[in-house]
Amino acid sequence: MFHDKFPALIAGALGALILGSAAQAEDTALRGAVDGAQRTEAHKARDPARNPYESLTFWGLKPGQTVIEISPGSGYWTEILAPYAMATNGAYVAGVTDLEDPAVTEAGRRGREAFAARYADANVFGNITYVGFGAVSKPLGEAGSADMVLTARNLHNWYWREGMLDKALADFFAVLKPGGVLAVEEHRSDPRPQVEGARDGYMATAVVVAAAEKAGFKLAESSEINANPKDTKDHPFGVWTLPPVRQTAGRGEPANPDFDRSKYDAIGESDRMTLRFVKPS
Repeated sequence: MFHDKFPALIAGALGALILGSAAQAEDTALRGAVDGAQRTEAHKARDPARNPYESLTFWGLKPGQTVIEISPGSGYWTEILAPYAMATNGAYVAGVTDLEDPAVTEAGRRGREAFAARYADANVFGNITYVGFGAVSKPLGEAGSADMVLTARNLHNWYWREGMLDKALADFFAVLKPGGVLAVEEHRSDPRPQVEGARDGYMATAVVVAAAEKAGFKLAESSEINANPKDTKDHPFGVWTLPPVRQTAGRGEPANPDFDRSKYDAIGESDRMTLRFVKPS
């Protein structure tokens, strides 16, 4: 009887070995992008708080995917995702300032231009695609064309603008393939309630989940990868009191050189929820 089962056992072992090797190759590509020389030292210094390799693995990033990052800021994730997409025959799309918005500011235009110039080297970052994103922007791409949409610490900025969060999530849902992933990293107010309008930068997990579910998403899993139990969430200038912003005065006021930063620097970056939503198949 054992001899009868032997070929199947060998086939199963070989299959497991092949799958294991493929998974290892995928991990190597991602690790190479995270550890690569293309990343700035300032961004690498934030890795202990943002856990890029673990977060992207949790969100389910795979070779060959089309990933859209929303409002990439200085390019923390761009430095990883763009080279990874190039190395694995995928595509990286940056959702940036919408130049067709009548309300676009000159600062917004300059910011988009500076970002594009910073990541213009196709030998390092591949051919990045840019798409406008904002309050009146058009679709992020062809319906059902993306594997993942990533938004990191943006939802609180949209929450207080009437209709913006719903519009953004609807855009994400439309561009994702069935089974596609919405990857979310956001400052977390829990266990205390969210303040009105999330004006301090912190959002309640339940509020984020409800908004995503309203758009049609299903919460697949949450992670404590980016949790920070030292964050008391009661800072004088909201989440921006903490690194990396390190605000010392109210908005529009000059920096206060006498503000004691030691307590807030010891806390480090904010406590964050890390969520993976899926567009149902």
